[in-house]
Amino acid sequence: MRILLDTSAYSSFMRGHQGIKEAIQSADSIAVNPIVLGELQAGFQLGRHSDQNRKTLKQFLASPRVRVVAMDEETAERYAVILNALWTVGRPIPTNDLWIAATAMQYGLTILTTDAHFKHVVQVLVHHVALT
Repeated sequence: MRILLDTSAYSSFMRGHQGIKEAIQSADSIAVNPIVLGELQAGFQLGRHSDQNRKTLKQFLASPRVRVVAMDEETAERYAVILNALWTVGRPIPTNDLWIAATAMQYGLTILTTDAHFKHVVQVLVHHVALT
């Protein structure tokens, strides 16, 4: 499985959530996009362990199985498709999550997340792990 990490999945992985940990360990490749990196950096700035969190993220990104995927005009086109589809059925999701879904659609990746609203995005595969 080739996955795109949502911010919630990365955070849960760092907290040791077993289901997320297993999904990441079994993935063939792991991608993140600039939206996820921005959300993580914003959270780090507010936290008490900012330097350690940045260091841990840098180590995670250095893994040969992990890559940062680009966002471009194609991503924007897919964003529009997903946004309009969700508006049509009355199921909006947060804007950053639309960009994450558009990236997954563009690169043919499965979104790994703890956020259930991704299940309403029919254009992508979603591996949802409930936080219990």
